[in-house]
Amino acid sequence: MNEQDEEIASTLPEDLNALPRLGGFRLRGIEMTRLETFIDAAFAFAITMLVIAAQQIPDDIKTLLGAFKNVPVFIASIIVLGIFWRGHWLWSRRYGLEDGVSIFISWAMIVTILIYMYPLKAIFSSMWFLLSGGRVGHPLGAHSDSQARALFAIFALGFTAIALEVVLLNLRAWQLREPLRLNAKEGLITFYEVTGWCIPVGVGIISLVLALTLPTEQIAWSGWVYFSMAILVPLHSTYRRRRIEQMENVRSLSANVKASH
Repeated sequence: MNEQDEEIASTLPEDLNALPRLGGFRLRGIEMTRLETFIDAAFAFAITMLVIAAQQIPDDIKTLLGAFKNVPVFIASIIVLGIFWRGHWLWSRRYGLEDGVSIFISWAMIVTILIYMYPLKAIFSSMWFLLSGGRVGHPLGAHSDSQARALFAIFALGFTAIALEVVLLNLRAWQLREPLRLNAKEGLITFYEVTGWCIPVGVGIISLVLALTLPTEQIAWSGWVYFSMAILVPLHSTYRRRRIEQMENVRSLSANVKASH
């Protein structure tokens, strides 16, 4: 191991099996780091801006009822931000990394989130306006076809960038699997965490291509393509679970054979 790997290894306890576990993964980062604190603050700020950016506190009944039109938009936006937050939270708990590369990627994630929240809200507002027949949300408000195309493209770039940053964080953990002393199961989980986050990266790239190439009357498909993850992500999770179960069964069988001898 090089000097950096030795420093990472030195932060771990000798008996990793004494660490708390989550889904069979030994949690090397159970204590919150300053890096995770900054990430949490960025997500909290983004959520706050989703609430207060559009309007002030309603001071009459009409304004109050109008504000409720934004509730589905707010919930959908929170769900998306929550998925990305959990991705970083899980990475922090599993590996507890604070090396230079991890810090750089996490700061890039902070910047992307704070930029991404505006097109996020605009896209969901337009989606709910379309689905509800104008009852909730607001129309996109683009004054030209090029503006609508640009908004979908910016949304795709932001979505892809955040998902890619989570991929890179888990890929960094995979590269440091030796100093982190990942066992076979943890290594496999880390590998499938990388491939799993490649799904939203791929969908985001497809959305970007559609936003830049589709005719204007079909530009909405650049947004609808994200719903494909409702099928792709569970399929990947099922495959990952079966692969991990197969590995554990093989290890258990091998241990029984050795014990019998």
